[in-house]
Amino acid sequence: MDYMKETKDISAEEAIILWQASRLSLSKSYEKAPEILKVHGSVIGTLGNFSASIGKAKSKKTFNVSAIVAAALKNGTVLRYVAELPEDKRKVLYVDTEQSPYHCLKVMTRILQMAGLPDDRDNENLEFLTLRKYTPEQRIRIVEQAIYNTPDIGLVIIDGIRDMVYDINSPSESTRIISKLMQWTDDRQIHIHTILHQNKGDENARGHIGTELNNKAETVLLVEKDKGNGDISHVSAIHIRAMDFEPFAFRINDKALPEAKKPGRPEEEKFDPYKHITEQQHRIALEAVFGLKEKYGYKELEDALIKTYMSVGVKLNHKKAVSLITMLRNKRMIVQENGRKYTFMPDFHY
Repeated sequence: MDYMKETKDISAEEAIILWQASRLSLSKSYEKAPEILKVHGSVIGTLGNFSASIGKAKSKKTFNVSAIVAAALKNGTVLRYVAELPEDKRKVLYVDTEQSPYHCLKVMTRILQMAGLPDDRDNENLEFLTLRKYTPEQRIRIVEQAIYNTPDIGLVIIDGIRDMVYDINSPSESTRIISKLMQWTDDRQIHIHTILHQNKGDENARGHIGTELNNKAETVLLVEKDKGNGDISHVSAIHIRAMDFEPFAFRINDKALPEAKKPGRPEEEKFDPYKHITEQQHRIALEAVFGLKEKYGYKELEDALIKTYMSVGVKLNHKKAVSLITMLRNKRMIVQENGRKYTFMPDFHY
């Protein structure tokens, strides 16, 4: 099927009218697009434009976008996102094309919790559509009707833009859906944010639609998992028309809500002498320590452990040495005689 056929040819007279209307003139004044979404003072979203988030599977793209929606509902700050929607543009439309109604309800609840709004009843400024069971063609038509018939709409999220086309590598389909985004945002003076997966093997957004998004979007955010800690995700801009922002990170807390990680160096995993040091490293180091001397007081034991563990590749400071001695005592690898000197138990079971 050729989806471009839906675009009707216009007459020469209509083309002339549109030509005249499209002329830019220095005698006219043109309003700057209202800025509604920012990160660290950098504009990532304006009315009349669209943006995108890309990332590999499990990178927490939906969690990140939930924060954007929560900021819009609150018209304030959530995570690192700051939303400033005009009073007549406060409604948010969230379209999910992939997940079941059950999972979508969890996303909707999480958004309301992040915004500090009641999560036991519907919110008048949030409309959530679950379009998993429809065809790409039906999805486009449903979204179009919702956009044109929802009063006070300001922000639209399309979680799964690839499901608005049959073939992500079709140039005609990709051009058509991107043209739709441009038309909808311009006609209704709204902002649309879409989500698209990255290719597994590289850093590119998937298919021809990914290429079109990169070319036409106002901002493209990259969400990726931290290589050392899968609980942490990093957000950066791989394309931004405005001033770039400092990348930031977030983690999912025990309430299943995203929270900003403190800025600065990546947080190290808490030192665990049982987890981070092998049994062989312990045995070699302890045999070396207690080969020199049978009994130690606490401070001299700490000093000796710092030196000998260094020889097996384990760098200890005072805090880590204290943690190590506690673990060695708990595992009865060393024992304290009469509450005084420490001795080695070479037959320990690890």
